[in-house]
Amino acid sequence: MKKIVNHLKNSNHIIIASHANPDGDAIGSVIAMGLALDVLNKNTTLYNESPIPSAYSFLPSVERIERQIKETNIYDTAIILDCADFQRIGKVSPVISQIPVIINIDHHITNTGFGNINLIDTSACATAEIIYNLLIEMALPINNIAIATSIYTGILTDTGSFRFSNTNKSAFAICEKMVEAGVDPYNVAQHVYGRYSLGRIKLLNMALESIEISNNGKMSMMTLTKSMLDETGTQPEDIDGLINYAKSIENVKVAVLIHELSNGKGISVKPNHYHVSLRSNGTVDVAAIAGSFGGGGHNKAAGFSIESTLSNIKTQMLNIAVEL
Repeated sequence: MKKIVNHLKNSNHIIIASHANPDGDAIGSVIAMGLALDVLNKNTTLYNESPIPSAYSFLPSVERIERQIKETNIYDTAIILDCADFQRIGKVSPVISQIPVIINIDHHITNTGFGNINLIDTSACATAEIIYNLLIEMALPINNIAIATSIYTGILTDTGSFRFSNTNKSAFAICEKMVEAGVDPYNVAQHVYGRYSLGRIKLLNMALESIEISNNGKMSMMTLTKSMLDETGTQPEDIDGLINYAKSIENVKVAVLIHELSNGKGISVKPNHYHVSLRSNGTVDVAAIAGSFGGGGHNKAAGFSIESTLSNIKTQMLNIAVEL
């Protein structure tokens, strides 16, 4: 951590990025890090290639997150947050790889250790927890309500409102300090969980209708196609959290959400791009399953991208289900 502190103090222009299709931890961590470096009068660029989910549009300075990088030779440092693999930042990864120093800050057990400087803490409940500790080490203000709201949101969402098994003592201790700094838990919860568009409700209905259960009852599969999003007028960010309905089914050990990313309408016989999310009840290491497809994540929450047909993906998942 001290190596990162020393390097950042001597950096001039820093880009802070996280994974495509960001969640609350990714967005909150990027904003908190960016706002903290403002105190040191650093030139910073906040980046994510995907649209910011509407649930997080309330976060302070969220409008600073850019979706394109105009010039890359101006950066001397890149901070990559909440990414188990460098490629997760998306199509700009070859460009960012040319930046002289890449700092990798993450809490995923499957992190590949990319970059010049690593700060990987798999015991952390969220990357936002690591950012909090880094700011303490840098003697930067955490009582700033904007930074506090970003850190609080990151921890709240990545612990599933303190319901997930990664919830630790630090999650409560840090969030208590963030509330003391002025964070309103009710307000954050209302933005993150309390408002859904009609389109998202319709998408949820379609997602529930798509659920299939393996013969042994230990795996549930939910499918979301491009045509479903088109019909309901929803965006990829509206998918967030839907897999939990499939995971909550009695006796299910592993829940699978197969999301069509591009090309085609509905079920296609032609290979398409899909993202497959995996959730476990704790008895199955889904990070190992995701890893076998080139993905990663945590023991209980992981995922991977694949180019295949929907029917082939389902067949592969059902073959795995037999072994559960």
